[in-house]
Amino acid sequence: MSLRHAMLGLLARGPASGYDLLKLFEISLSNVWPATQSQLYAELGRLADTGLVKVVAEGPRGRKEYAITDEGMAELRHWITDVEPNRSRRSDMLLRVFFLNTVEPDQARQYLRDQAAAAAKQHEGLTKIREIIADGQDALSVYGRIAVEWGLRFSAMQREWAEWAVEEIDQLPSPTPE
Repeated sequence: MSLRHAMLGLLARGPASGYDLLKLFEISLSNVWPATQSQLYAELGRLADTGLVKVVAEGPRGRKEYAITDEGMAELRHWITDVEPNRSRRSDMLLRVFFLNTVEPDQARQYLRDQAAAAAKQHEGLTKIREIIADGQDALSVYGRIAVEWGLRFSAMQREWAEWAVEEIDQLPSPTPE
């Protein structure tokens, strides 16, 4: 996913200012594709420069409201249906796991416990988001719930896996003293 397509997707709901998009991004997409305020505003400028969005209103202090153009909607639909998702299998976390034998078993266990705790924290945050969007019947809420559910299941799996991995390390034979 690119930030470009995230912004187009949010604007497909209707016109919004950069600030509005930032707030909507924070409660919806930030768990899937994090971005900073400066990245969002820069991307809005690039989208406008390429004609995928346009400024439809200007307010005080330079506030601009953007809307997706027909070209922007066509690009969003093309990306959704015709562009194969990046299914990268790279994982910095799992690469470290592969080499945990190079540290003391207690350090390996702690690394895995930290991964379990991070997954639990992510799960907790997603649970709060699910509660916020639970009653919404608009398309963003429905599809948002579907995405949040994936995140909940994935974070639960990550926590369970890390806890299992600690138990696997516990089964290793103790090193024999020299």
